[in-house]
Amino acid sequence: MQAAMDITAKYCHKEMEAYGSCVASNPSTWQQKCHELKMKVAQCTSSHPVIQKIRQDCTSEFVEFERCLRENQDKPTSCSPHVARFLGCAETVDISGVASDPVPQPS
Repeated sequence: MQAAMDITAKYCHKEMEAYGSCVASNPSTWQQKCHELKMKVAQCTSSHPVIQKIRQDCTSEFVEFERCLRENQDKPTSCSPHVARFLGCAETVDISGVASDPVPQPS
């Protein structure tokens, strides 16, 4: 989990912060009002290989989390268990073969 969060924060900090602020400021309408910011976060994170691997390996947990958010737009905090399951899955993903910053190999 920490590795994924660190990478997301490192590469998508601005997008994550804007989206989080939007959600916090619009508790009952965030799904509509923050959609564009959510797409910016998704676009940013989808371009990073480590995050791609985590999303691939934890698809079902991520889909359940998003479904919970859709069904509980007025109380997103009720989806905390879904977040925990997704992050728990992300923690178990083997990212050792995924280069975040490739090291040049000697010739």
